[in-house]
Amino acid sequence: MIRPPRIQYELADKQQAIAAGGIGTMLELSKQLGVREEINQAVSLFKLHLPYDEADHVMNIAMNLLAGGNCLEHLEDRRCDEAYLNAVGAERIPDPTTAGDFCRRFDTQQILYLMTAFNRVREKVWKQQDDEFFDCAIIEGDGTQVETSAEKKQGIGINYKGQWGYHPLVVTLANTREPLFIANRSGNRPSHENAAFYFDLAVKRCRDAGFRKVVLRGDTDFSLTENFDRWDDDDVEFVFGVDAMPNLVEIAENLDESAWRTMTRRRSLKKPSANPRARRKRFKEQIVVENGYLNKKLAGERIAEFDYRPGKCDRTYRVIVLHKEVHLKRGQMRLFEKEEPVYFFYITNAPKKTKPTRQVVIDANARCNQENNISQLKQCALAAPLNDLTSNWAYMVIASLAWNLKVWSGLMIHPSGTAKQKSEQKATKAKLIAMDFTTFRDRILMVPAQIIQTARRLVYRLLNYRPSVDTLLLIDSHIRRPLKC
Repeated sequence: MIRPPRIQYELADKQQAIAAGGIGTMLELSKQLGVREEINQAVSLFKLHLPYDEADHVMNIAMNLLAGGNCLEHLEDRRCDEAYLNAVGAERIPDPTTAGDFCRRFDTQQILYLMTAFNRVREKVWKQQDDEFFDCAIIEGDGTQVETSAEKKQGIGINYKGQWGYHPLVVTLANTREPLFIANRSGNRPSHENAAFYFDLAVKRCRDAGFRKVVLRGDTDFSLTENFDRWDDDDVEFVFGVDAMPNLVEIAENLDESAWRTMTRRRSLKKPSANPRARRKRFKEQIVVENGYLNKKLAGERIAEFDYRPGKCDRTYRVIVLHKEVHLKRGQMRLFEKEEPVYFFYITNAPKKTKPTRQVVIDANARCNQENNISQLKQCALAAPLNDLTSNWAYMVIASLAWNLKVWSGLMIHPSGTAKQKSEQKATKAKLIAMDFTTFRDRILMVPAQIIQTARRLVYRLLNYRPSVDTLLLIDSHIRRPLKC
């Protein structure tokens, strides 16, 4: 079917076009939210602005990622593209070396100021949401490895897996998948290092924004017991995993049988499809059985809870224990003599009336979505293109603006119109917030557009149509509405 005729290339005379026609909406969004003003007010790195100011550099890196770039070197393609320069309203933009030099000017204090500027913009977006949005803020933290094979990057380290690189801490708002704080660290540092400090900053930010309840979630590394009493006094709810320490395992094994209950399904069943498809065969399990590999099969789950006082706390907290019955098989034979109980522990200060035992386990497992957030940030922000720890930290924070603009474009949609239109717009809003970064860029922003300059305005004339263009136009119409004070 693919049999093109003879192909010939020609250069247009006056027409200018860009591949990422959707970045005009991102520029309008940043203008509406006052991103430039907040950046310049928070960060002061230059004595003179000749010709660029701090916001120029930050927006330049973020727009490069939204326009199809993947690294600093792709800024060279942007600055040599006259149509792109006209599209962003610039005579010129910083080249890769200048952008790298800008990141190297940052110190820790200036990076914190920049994150504060982004969070002030974030609050403006939150104010546009309905009242139920402020019922509860769920703050999650986790560390991840940003690998690099370079030998001359200051601050790199090697982790227990033998991976070289940096180990940034990412604190996000789970409700919207926004990174509230990013802290770069050496690759051999533990996940929880400085986590309490950034948790406290995130709690204060959410409280100041108007959230009525704040919940902290994390895995076993973030079970910082020395902070539990303080968070409990501040009315901050938390759900953390706890290592299966020998004393906890002993308590679980000595619980009365009446304390255990069967753990029912964790997810609600989906509505049956009108045309259900036959289930596909599990080829991976078939290979495991045929080759006689050790196969672990989950046979059942039980839950129980007890009160426990950690060594660094002055009060007791609820500990939920999840017992997994795992059957070991090799081929078709079950290995009875090698089976051992598997326990998972979770600690929380949530009252049992508001959060039953089963719900604590479900909430703790929901934290796994943080891994998806981090994987998306690795598509745009979590990279190490520069030569030292602090400059790479600055780049991560600056590049996270691209992800933030993606999320804010969805949050700015306020469903209106008929009941059907409201339902469709609400679904589009949720879809945009949950959408992968590359999917958002390729589907929503990468629409070819002709750039037409007139006396008083800049026109993006879209050159083709596909269904995702409707979403782009929906975003554009909603971000132009007046903001709520």
